[in-house]
Amino acid sequence: MELDLPVLSDDEATEPEAIRDATVLFAGDSGDGMQLTGTQFTRATAHARNDLATLPDYPAEIRAPAGTTFGVSAFQIQFGAGEVRTPGEQVDMLVAMNPAALKVHGDRVAEGGTILVDENAFTERNLDRAGYDANPLEDGRLDPYQVIPVELTRITRSALEDSPLKKDQKDRAKNMFALGLAAWLYSRPLAPAIRWIREKFDDQPDILEANLHVLRKGYHFGETADLFATRYEVREADLPPGTYRTITGAEALALGLVAAGEKSGHDVYYSSYPITPASDILHEMSDYKEFGVRTVQAEDEIAAVTSALGASYGGHIGVTATSGPGLALKTEATGLAVITELPLVVIDMQRGGPSTGLPTKPEQGDLLQALYGRNGDAPAAVLAPHTPSDCFEVAFEACRLAMKYMTPVFVMADGYLGQGAEPWRVPDPADLPTIDVDLADATNGVDGRGRDTFHPYVRDDETLARGWALPGTPNLEHQIGGLEKEDETGHVSYDPDNHQKMTELRAAKIERITQDIPPTAVNGPERGEVLVVGWGSTKGAIDTAVGRLQAEGVAVSSVHLRHLNPLPSDLDGIVENFDQVLVPELNNGQLVRVLRDRYARPFDGLSKVQGQPFQAREIEERVQTLLDA
Repeated sequence: MELDLPVLSDDEATEPEAIRDATVLFAGDSGDGMQLTGTQFTRATAHARNDLATLPDYPAEIRAPAGTTFGVSAFQIQFGAGEVRTPGEQVDMLVAMNPAALKVHGDRVAEGGTILVDENAFTERNLDRAGYDANPLEDGRLDPYQVIPVELTRITRSALEDSPLKKDQKDRAKNMFALGLAAWLYSRPLAPAIRWIREKFDDQPDILEANLHVLRKGYHFGETADLFATRYEVREADLPPGTYRTITGAEALALGLVAAGEKSGHDVYYSSYPITPASDILHEMSDYKEFGVRTVQAEDEIAAVTSALGASYGGHIGVTATSGPGLALKTEATGLAVITELPLVVIDMQRGGPSTGLPTKPEQGDLLQALYGRNGDAPAAVLAPHTPSDCFEVAFEACRLAMKYMTPVFVMADGYLGQGAEPWRVPDPADLPTIDVDLADATNGVDGRGRDTFHPYVRDDETLARGWALPGTPNLEHQIGGLEKEDETGHVSYDPDNHQKMTELRAAKIERITQDIPPTAVNGPERGEVLVVGWGSTKGAIDTAVGRLQAEGVAVSSVHLRHLNPLPSDLDGIVENFDQVLVPELNNGQLVRVLRDRYARPFDGLSKVQGQPFQAREIEERVQTLLDA
């Protein structure tokens, strides 16, 4: 296959300098194609067999005025030859397509790092829109960095001078110039981007040729312009053998749901209402109809969850997903799933709140809502993936637990996980466990007078779950609904003692899930001065911080919780072995409240609600503060 890679002569070729890792940030207006540029750079990096982690950063405003800080869109990636746990802290190279992008992200560049700017965008009007009182390229404020001004707009227009495209169409191709230049600087292959351009614009030959031409132009520019003292190469990562692909959390969640459907023999019904950033899951699920997946874009959040619950009643795996305020609208129907004891998976792609809040920024602010946000005592299982690829396993596990224990299961992801990407080793389907489902039958079916006596709330001794009675099965007619049920018979009951018993049974059933939770892994010594307890997307920053501290001889360890309700049964014994326990969260302190209540210990919280993930140094500093105190 012809890859159309640039061919350089021996005199032109520059020997790259080998480095262990690098962090690159692309930033510009929403219309500058920064998400596309970052995605293609990521694919090239995966093609180069590096480990990687990404952080897409979207503007919250749908149509913010061009050139303003409100409209800046960014994409950050860290890639390396060793294990990469986060999208990076300090940036090695910032590609800023306008002054606003420099204004928003300039302080993230490491001292001595590279700032590549589109010189043509630094006009008086754009500088004013970004809030600059002087041109930062001229007033010395960027002296600590290696600044590379490139006339991206002019060069792109010149390269496409003979193209029949309109001026605005030509200008939109400048992101391909930036991609080609960044690919040259970090020795990334162009083949993945070339393949994507050909597939994307197969029916638009003028746009196809323009993008290919500008991509190559950017690559060659890096070699011939003599602007860079050196170029870099990151060697292949030492990953376990297998077939890998780059995957986002939304893609992994969808594949995990599909796999659960295949392994259980029950088709997946997925219904959701469009909301950022959970909508990506609906887009992914709609591609799997050949696996029996049924997808519905509902008219609202309530219709989405109630139709999913109805599908579960009918024998499907009912799944719904939402973000932020959508979870509140699903509350009543989730309580209905609790009292009817039907399997239901609710995915919450958390975002900054309250209300509309920060719709494109990650947060972990919905944990207490998932744990307690229903009227009455209505317990449900709560899980949280910790990386984009872990979303596959958690989605699979959520379906398994929902069907085994006949209960709603919440999956608490967030925008960072859903839209971030990393390499994923594709599992062999044969290695995935079969999900055994306990369907009700009529063995307790007919009494001596020939009348149906099926009892829908007869429970399994191990799980306390009732059997899944599918409609249309002979002799399984029964009452169902939101009124309290009589133990075993399922008849409507207002008996006080029965209500007490059923409430306690539903809670005990959730606690039985602890028998399915594996032993909690401790990262580091099992005893020490500080234990860091995390959940969800904080894992990468926590592991990085703890690893650095351990290398310095600090007696610190960490555990990361996938199961948040019920909590692992061995967690109490683990925390008892440490003098202090730190709980970092992207909220104002929610899990730490739960842990204080459960274990009556003075857990120390570290809260961050800035719409950005933790940096490892923030956790390191708090651990050091605890030790100094």
